[in-house]
Amino acid sequence: MPTNQYFSKEIPDKANKELEFLAFYINQGVASNYFPKNDFLKGQVVGRLFGGNTASTSSSHTSKYAEQRITPFFIYKPNLFDGKAILRASFEIDWTWGDAAYGVGGNFGSAISGDQVNLQTQNLELELLPAKGWQINIGLQRMFDTPYNPYRTLFDKMTTTGYRLSYWGTDGVGISFRKEWDYSMLKAGYYKLYENYVHLVDDVTLMELTGEKDITKSWKLGLSAYYLKDRASGAGGVSILGQGLNSLLTTHNGVYRFNYGSNDYRADIVWLGTYFGRNTEHWHDPWMINGFVNVNLGKTDTLTNAALADSEWQKATDIFGVGANLRVSYRYGQTLNDVITTDILYTTGDDNGIDDGKYSGVMTGNYWGAPANIFISSGAYILMPHGNVVNRYTPAIMDISNMGYGLTAVTLNLSKGIIPHKLNAKVGGAMAISNVQPVGGGFYMGTEVNGNLAYNIGPFMSLELHGAYLMLGDFYDSKQSSYGSSVNGDSDTRPANPWTAFLVFKWLMF
Repeated sequence: MPTNQYFSKEIPDKANKELEFLAFYINQGVASNYFPKNDFLKGQVVGRLFGGNTASTSSSHTSKYAEQRITPFFIYKPNLFDGKAILRASFEIDWTWGDAAYGVGGNFGSAISGDQVNLQTQNLELELLPAKGWQINIGLQRMFDTPYNPYRTLFDKMTTTGYRLSYWGTDGVGISFRKEWDYSMLKAGYYKLYENYVHLVDDVTLMELTGEKDITKSWKLGLSAYYLKDRASGAGGVSILGQGLNSLLTTHNGVYRFNYGSNDYRADIVWLGTYFGRNTEHWHDPWMINGFVNVNLGKTDTLTNAALADSEWQKATDIFGVGANLRVSYRYGQTLNDVITTDILYTTGDDNGIDDGKYSGVMTGNYWGAPANIFISSGAYILMPHGNVVNRYTPAIMDISNMGYGLTAVTLNLSKGIIPHKLNAKVGGAMAISNVQPVGGGFYMGTEVNGNLAYNIGPFMSLELHGAYLMLGDFYDSKQSSYGSSVNGDSDTRPANPWTAFLVFKWLMF
């Protein structure tokens, strides 16, 4: 008789459903003519093309590499609580093939022998369902600028509703409440972006309140208010870049830098917005319409003569900017891949920075995270961000504020299910102009052409070929911007036009 009785028992017919596993896997081979010039940036490269991350284009070199990522999710739903308490944990493991081994750090670990410590915590949150329609999420969670629960909503819907992750689209720690009725919903959230010293008032805190109501069978209308209280003066943040209005993170992320020098600052910023959608699932009829208008307003104060006893806070800058978007899609065929879509984005700009004590550009979460928002659903690949990335996220327009210049951007995409639900193709184009002209440059930012061919091997498994080419405009003739930060990577001439092509395998595992 075996001494361990466990091995004498039969294997259960069904797995224990209290613990579930799913994962998203992506593996791609990439070729492009842009890469960071800094020798230290070999792992994860995030930021604006031609920005502070030193990413630039070349007419003589081509970067070729393979990379992969898996994002596993573990979901624990104990029967003891009858599904009313759920613990979710998600992680991220990614690398470029052959990059490093026997070390510690994220985004590395596939060189020969491997053995890299590189597990990155993405989410660790508890969801409570105390009553019908109520959802309470606590911990490190998705912090998206739509009212829908990101753990119960397909990601594609999150990118086409609300503010489309163009203001907030990252992970943050805090608590959020949702209440859903038959034809309306309400969301409230409190997030601690940076704590810094626990005994000092030197934190960055974000609060939100969002509501949505079904006006008719097809139309939805939402209202939102966000408030951010920044008392950190840039303390904490991303690596050596810091965070906040006065940090080096701004030059990486392509937002306007509030140059307060060595002075401490405090900021109070509010976003007031409305968004709407018609037939947001593309189910009722061929037409789908989404859009938003969002106003950011607030003020900053700086502390002068901080080392002196009579130092005091003085008003530094008034903030008022507007962002707006309209997206129209027409489904002309039998599947959701038979569509033609146009997307228009507008943001206000500022032609003299904060020299006049006012800033009239748009502000987003990219002042505090890297990145903290991801406008990846326009259909562009290089001009604006695209979602097929692992370690390198370097679009020409990283943030919808366009470094404070503002922009007017239009994309047009046509997709077709060549073999319905099996083989899909897409061709598209994107164009953008800056609403403010940089010193030495023009308004025209460039025009992109792109396309892809995707073959669905099986359920949620696909093999895709993508390509894009961006023709840069006279905006990039400017070596220095009006604010003293680089527009075109400090090149004496307009940089080479960027291009990319990649073959990608994707699998959503259940």
